[in-house]
Amino acid sequence: MWFFLNGSKRCQVMSFRFPVNTLLHLATHCKGQKTEWSREENKVYTRVWIPDPDEVWRSAELTKGYKEGDTSLQLRLEDETIREYPIDVQSNQLPFLRNPDILVGENDLTALSYLHEPAVLHNLKVRFLESNHIYTYCGIVLVAINPYEQLPIYGQDVIYAYSGQNMGDMDPHIFAVAEEAYKQMARDEKNQSIIVSGESGAGKTVSAKYAMRYFATVGGSASDTNIEEKVLASSPIMEAIGNAKTTRNDNSSRFGKYIQIGFDKRYHIIGANMRTYLLEKSRVVFQADDERNYHIFYQLCAAASLPEFKELALTCAEDFFYTSQGRDTCIEGVDDAEDFEKTRQAFTLLGVRESHQISIFKIIASILHLGNVEIQAERDGDSCSISPQDEHLNSFCRLLGVEHSQMEHWLCHRKLVTTSETYVKTMSLQQVVNARNALAKHIYAQLFGWIVEHINKALHTPLKQHSFIGVLDIYGFETFEVNSFEQFCINYANEKLQQQFNSHVFKLEQEEYMKEQIPWTLIDFYDNQPCIDLIEAKLGILDLLDEECKVPKGTDQNWAQKLYDRHSGSQHFQKPRMSNTAFIVVHFADKVEYLSDGFLEKNRDTVYEEQINILKASKFPLVADLFHDDKDSVPATTASGKGSSSKINIRSARPPLKVSNKEHKKTVGHQFRTSLHLLMETLNATTPHYVRCIKPNDEKLPFHFDPKRAVQQLRACGVLETIRISAAGYPSRWAYHDFFNRYRVLVKKRELANTDKKAICRSVLESLIKDPDKFQFGRTKIFFRAGQVAYLEKLRADKFRAATIMIQKTVRGWLQKVKYRRLKATTLTLQRYCRGLLARRLAEHLRRTRAAIMLQKQYRMRRARLAYQRVHRATVTIQAFTRGMFVRRMYQQVLMEHKATILQKHVRGWVARRRFQRLRGAAIVIQCAFRMLKAKQELKALKIEARSAEHLKRLNVGMENKVVQLQRKIDDQNKEFKTLSEQLSAVTSTHTMEVEKLKKELARYQQSQGEDGSLRLQEEVESLRAELQRAHSERKILEDAHTKEKDELRKRVADLEEENALLKDEKEQLNNQILCQVKDESAQNSAKENLMKRELEEERSRYQNLVKEYSRLEQRYDNLRDEMTIIKQTPGHRRNPSNQSSLESDSNYPSISTSEVGDTEDALQQVEDIGLEKAAMDMTVFLKLQKRVRELEQERKKLQVQLEKREQQDSRKVQVEQAKNDLDLDQDADLAYNSLKRQELESENKKLKNDLNELRKAVADQATQNNSSHSSPDSYSLLLNQLKLANEELEVRKEEVLILRTQIVSADQRRLAGKSTEPNINARTSWPNSEKHVDQEDAIEAYHGVCQTNRLLEAQLQAQSREHEEEVEGLRAQVEALKEELDKQQQTFCQTLLLSPEAQVEFGVQQEISRLTNENLDLKELVEKLEKNERKLKKQLKIYMKKVQDLEAAQALAQSERRRHELNRQVTVQRKEKDFQGMLEYHKEDEALLIRNLVTDLKPQALAGTVPCLPAYILYMCIRHADYVNDDLKVHSLLTSTINGIKKVLKKHNDDFEMTSFWLSNTCRLLHCLKQYSGDEGFMTQNTAKQNEHCLKNFDLTEYRQVLSDLSIQIYQQLIKIAEGVLQPMIVSAMLENESIQGLSGVKPTGYRKRSSSMVDGDNSYCLEAVIRQMNSFHTVMCDQGLDPEIILQVFKQLFYMINAVTLNNLLLRKDVCSWSTGMQLRYNISQLEEWLRGRNLHQSGAVQTMEPLIQAAQLLQLKKKTPEDAEAICSLCTSLSTQQIVKILNLYTPLNEFEERVTVAFIRTIQAQLQERNDPQQLLLDFKHMFPVLFPFNPSSLTMDSIHIPAYLNLEFLNEV
Repeated sequence: MWFFLNGSKRCQVMSFRFPVNTLLHLATHCKGQKTEWSREENKVYTRVWIPDPDEVWRSAELTKGYKEGDTSLQLRLEDETIREYPIDVQSNQLPFLRNPDILVGENDLTALSYLHEPAVLHNLKVRFLESNHIYTYCGIVLVAINPYEQLPIYGQDVIYAYSGQNMGDMDPHIFAVAEEAYKQMARDEKNQSIIVSGESGAGKTVSAKYAMRYFATVGGSASDTNIEEKVLASSPIMEAIGNAKTTRNDNSSRFGKYIQIGFDKRYHIIGANMRTYLLEKSRVVFQADDERNYHIFYQLCAAASLPEFKELALTCAEDFFYTSQGRDTCIEGVDDAEDFEKTRQAFTLLGVRESHQISIFKIIASILHLGNVEIQAERDGDSCSISPQDEHLNSFCRLLGVEHSQMEHWLCHRKLVTTSETYVKTMSLQQVVNARNALAKHIYAQLFGWIVEHINKALHTPLKQHSFIGVLDIYGFETFEVNSFEQFCINYANEKLQQQFNSHVFKLEQEEYMKEQIPWTLIDFYDNQPCIDLIEAKLGILDLLDEECKVPKGTDQNWAQKLYDRHSGSQHFQKPRMSNTAFIVVHFADKVEYLSDGFLEKNRDTVYEEQINILKASKFPLVADLFHDDKDSVPATTASGKGSSSKINIRSARPPLKVSNKEHKKTVGHQFRTSLHLLMETLNATTPHYVRCIKPNDEKLPFHFDPKRAVQQLRACGVLETIRISAAGYPSRWAYHDFFNRYRVLVKKRELANTDKKAICRSVLESLIKDPDKFQFGRTKIFFRAGQVAYLEKLRADKFRAATIMIQKTVRGWLQKVKYRRLKATTLTLQRYCRGLLARRLAEHLRRTRAAIMLQKQYRMRRARLAYQRVHRATVTIQAFTRGMFVRRMYQQVLMEHKATILQKHVRGWVARRRFQRLRGAAIVIQCAFRMLKAKQELKALKIEARSAEHLKRLNVGMENKVVQLQRKIDDQNKEFKTLSEQLSAVTSTHTMEVEKLKKELARYQQSQGEDGSLRLQEEVESLRAELQRAHSERKILEDAHTKEKDELRKRVADLEEENALLKDEKEQLNNQILCQVKDESAQNSAKENLMKRELEEERSRYQNLVKEYSRLEQRYDNLRDEMTIIKQTPGHRRNPSNQSSLESDSNYPSISTSEVGDTEDALQQVEDIGLEKAAMDMTVFLKLQKRVRELEQERKKLQVQLEKREQQDSRKVQVEQAKNDLDLDQDADLAYNSLKRQELESENKKLKNDLNELRKAVADQATQNNSSHSSPDSYSLLLNQLKLANEELEVRKEEVLILRTQIVSADQRRLAGKSTEPNINARTSWPNSEKHVDQEDAIEAYHGVCQTNRLLEAQLQAQSREHEEEVEGLRAQVEALKEELDKQQQTFCQTLLLSPEAQVEFGVQQEISRLTNENLDLKELVEKLEKNERKLKKQLKIYMKKVQDLEAAQALAQSERRRHELNRQVTVQRKEKDFQGMLEYHKEDEALLIRNLVTDLKPQALAGTVPCLPAYILYMCIRHADYVNDDLKVHSLLTSTINGIKKVLKKHNDDFEMTSFWLSNTCRLLHCLKQYSGDEGFMTQNTAKQNEHCLKNFDLTEYRQVLSDLSIQIYQQLIKIAEGVLQPMIVSAMLENESIQGLSGVKPTGYRKRSSSMVDGDNSYCLEAVIRQMNSFHTVMCDQGLDPEIILQVFKQLFYMINAVTLNNLLLRKDVCSWSTGMQLRYNISQLEEWLRGRNLHQSGAVQTMEPLIQAAQLLQLKKKTPEDAEAICSLCTSLSTQQIVKILNLYTPLNEFEERVTVAFIRTIQAQLQERNDPQQLLLDFKHMFPVLFPFNPSSLTMDSIHIPAYLNLEFLNEV
């Protein structure tokens, strides 16, 4: 059956099962969308797609309705231009319809209602340009568009976000495809493949690299081999040797590769394997313009200056022919030297030795030198030669280790072998150049294969491979202006991959229809097998090419002619019209014209055997190994053999091609065809996943989309083929639940009464879509034809539009009614106010009229009164002036007479005074002249003195005092001047009076004397005038001098004042500077304080992370130990006891009796003090921890030995005590009591003596050290005196004990003497001096003395033997330690010999540093031990002094009791009952039972109704008793067993929240008890007097408090982990997906990738109430178990942060939830959580603050996003969100309904511009695994130990209350 697809391609039939009528719809789909158009008939504004030469497709809308038979369409383009679009009447080809805007930008292209090329192109363009989404699903294909920009979407946080998620749950991503492959491998136990294809520059290599990074992160190796790092390390090597710069891509892969990543049964990476295909060897010798050779050449040239590469004789890349043909040898933004360093590091990580690396670089350098060899042609033209002095040939031979003469000869000659003779023939210049280039290509190809082989060896694993995931990074379909052999092979491979892709798509479609029980039948569909047969079948293109290569004189033209003759009738083969050396192959993507020139040469890949033989004889092993005959030249076949460890048997889908019987050399085409068949077999045996990479533009511009290039690649990569296949069937698929939620508005009210949603959907569709073939009902989904979803969306929009119109009509009517009522009420109000206003105006007028009359009356009256008053005042005034005139006249007359009398009086007085003043003035003038002379002399002396330095010094001394004195002097001078001025005025007035008086006298004298004396008087007057004038001049001189002096003084004062002001300003400035410095210092101190607080929080967090890491490593160690135990088990299935615990290995806690307690904790404290960053670089802490671990292990061994010895001693003591008990059975109660008392006193005395001896020895040693270090001897002498006094008191007590024992023995003997019948003493005749009388009491006392002496000697002997054994053991331990150290040093020495000299020196320095560090640590530890011993001995000395005092009191009491006993033998001693002291006693052998009943086997439910944290109180009471009896071993053992028991319980119940919370509360309570009753005053402030009595007396358990604190941190972290594990699956569904507000959210079509939560009735969905119920459960459990409220607050703060992080991360990675309705749901859910916090009184925990980013994200979804004001509001509101998060949410924002609008690109750019000043972190997602540091505040208990009751069901009867 034959027909055309889109009128362009005709394909052979291939059988597939597909739905009914698919073939018909496929044909009608190609004829246009007539079915859809029929529904849009006569519809104006229908939007369509029309072809465009520039943009490929343009959008337009109808301006006139379309009718059947119309020849054209009236369209309006987007730029408002009108266009008439013609329609072919015969074919009736109508334009493609455009999808509704609500469907544009979907994650999956199959979600589009109209599936065609313009819809696909537009959707990709919108997502890429407007939303910056580079990934889009197209059914099973992931379309990846290269953004040409680094995006923050590939971090570890994104990997963890996609890990474990279903493929449709998150936005499209390469990680989603990788996770789907990983999940299917684990679920289906089937191998997977990820096929990454695309043209050069599309991003294939980067996509494959990210996929491998995902597998390396998610499936990290379980062992310490770090195989995932090696897998990633292979990438830089392969990029260096296989990638190059092309015109389309700066890092183009010039080979194909298939990497198999192997996994074990636990799906951890265990190894990898790589196959390579078709390396572009021609690039080694030729590069086009603006292209480069492989990166490794340029990297090596960039590193040529390194000392280890001097022998390579390399220079810059421009100097070599093979690297300079493309002219530009640099790539912008790429550092070749840095990349070369990465390549070397990758080689080292993969285990390639340094020598091999140097050899590789030598070979690469030799290729460069070979290209620069100068070949000189001879005159005949048939031969050529090479100069023997050619330095490049010399370097080539030297680097490869071959003979120069032979290589020089065979580069210019070749050998011809015939049946009879062998000829050596010269070659022309072109032949020599070709041979040289062929040799260079062959060397590089062999080296490439060798590197790939060694990479595979490094990635190989001996473990059995369970499954694998393959990543295929292969070239896409290529077509250039000139296409050669490489493009032919590439397109051939793409034909095979396209065939596999089509078959897989059909298979998935078939499985989907069968699963959904859709009717299907056997139909025919197309395949590209004819094109493949044209290439690879018998006598196909490749077969004819191989045959032509066998012909001795075969040429490309002959081969092309054979192709024309053989395949001219094939539909996929064409001959160009204008060429006889080219041919055209019609591929699935496009027609490609190939130029046959060079096909034979590239297929043969000929290298002369003589040159290869020279290389085989190289003196370098690596070079010789490259060219062995048994080495396969195809890396693919070599690599494929390494995958044999897989258990999957790969079988070809069709029988293999028959190979010709003739033996022939494998050509490149044959090798490629074979490797391609192997690849297809592997892919067919796996489940494939497809990634199609698209190059958006050729200019490499970021986020620039070229529609022409994109469509070309979409057609070539098979994406549109997927669309066509989907469009032929039922492309749109809806779950019943989602369909009902989306289109519920189309359901009638009576149909909603039905509870069966499937029945409702059936009835709705049958009523809306009349054609039953347009949809099918599956088992869980509804299947729609293309365009039906758009039709339903149109009906839904029409329904909403009609409802909107009805709502608008009703609202507008209601608004008009309200407006009318408001106007009516307003009118009535206005009328009422107007009438009132008129009435008020009338009343006002009447009042004004009456007031005017009153005013007129008053005015007239006032006017008359004023006129009368004016006349009256005028009359009175006239009278007054008249009378005054007469009176003044009389007064003037009297006044004139009086003045005349006064004048006469004053003239007479003036004459008398004038004479006196003249005399006095003369005297004053003389005095002034004399004084002036003296003043001038003094002034001159002062000026001379002022010029001297001493004067200046004196002036400067006491400047302020002088200023004050000068000020006073000025004041005095001012006063003097004032006085002089007054005197001058007085003199002037006197002078005036005298002149007048003289004038009067003169006049009188003239009258009396007449004219005779006038001359004499005139002369006298003249003389007086001259004197007066002289006096005035002198006065003026004095005044000028005074003024000048005064000005100088004022100037001096001003200068001093200015200087004083400057000093004051300087003082103020200094004060201000001091104040500023104080403020700055205070600010700096506050800043430092805040910084220290932050650092403290960070250090606390780091410390807790260290504790967490320690617990993780401990858990891993336990797991490995369990695995080793399982592995080592014999076939007899021997089992260890189930209750066997690792107490010895876990009990790495310090002993109280040692001085080394807490070294590990000290080291951790050092880490906390100096900071983690410094500690990480400080080896001392690390070495100290290591040393501490070794010491603890040695201590454990010593303790075990001591424990065995102690058990032996205890058994001996038990035997001795049993013997004594047998001897004393006959003694009565009194003697037993006295003996027991005596033994207790002896043992106590002996113990005190031993302790004092040890104390004396320790103090003496310390004193010796102190004396050697020149410390003061006073403290030592004081301690010795105290010890001597204590020893003397002990001696006295010893004598008292002996006296007491003697009295007891004598009493016993007297009692026995009365009962005995035979005198035993007389019977002993063998004694010496037996005849003498011996007192019986003396003999008994002597006997007991001898026995005691024997016992003492025996004890001393045993002690010496024990000391000897201990010394021997110590020496043995030292010998073993020395042996271990010697072995380590030998190993280190062996390792050092293998290193280079530089590395040896560095290693030696490191060893010396380590040794010095260890010695330094030893000295530090010795100092710390001595200090701790000193503190401990001081404390023990106080304790022993107190015990001595208690012993004295006890002995005094015993003496008084003994006296009473001696007086009255009949009285019996009775014990007095005492109250419970809050201590519990147990025997050592009951400790395991105590731990089992109280820790290991205890259930939290068993303690319901009792005191919270009861086990902690019981354990503390046991510890207190051990402290009371001063048993440090018992305390150590109990605490160690308790901690190990708690760890064991938590490990067993690692997922039980109740158990973990229970032991967290008990551990914290035990920690609080150890603090509360430690005796430290800081913890005893809230204790009662009774509680203070329960404090510890002997031991300081500070270090155990640190251990318990660390254990509490571990339990807290486990509690958070359990709670997060329970809540995390609920969060996304409850916070984002569940409809808390019913009917608010809508569901959009999701395409092929259906969401996992979109199931019928939401079976796997959670609601917010479930989350709240779970948190209620957590809160109830923690409160019931007595957990501290502060810890509960921190728990919920952490949980709310996790809710915030998980929800926000999903919001940032999911387009379908970024909508307005989701924002409303989020705000409602957050308000519910806040209400829950307030209801539980947890709002102070800071949990709401951790939700702030999510709150702002919800507000961002609801805010308006149009204007710049909206942008400012968003920027000011979203302070807790980073810029990337804000932009990401805006890009993801998706309208769910037609009335919503998308966020424009301009608005997003505005947001970015306003937020560019922020210094936000580059991380997009929140770290949901982040854990806040926990604080355990001290919370003392109000209970007393004696008030605690132990329930009987705990089975603790062996505990005795003390």
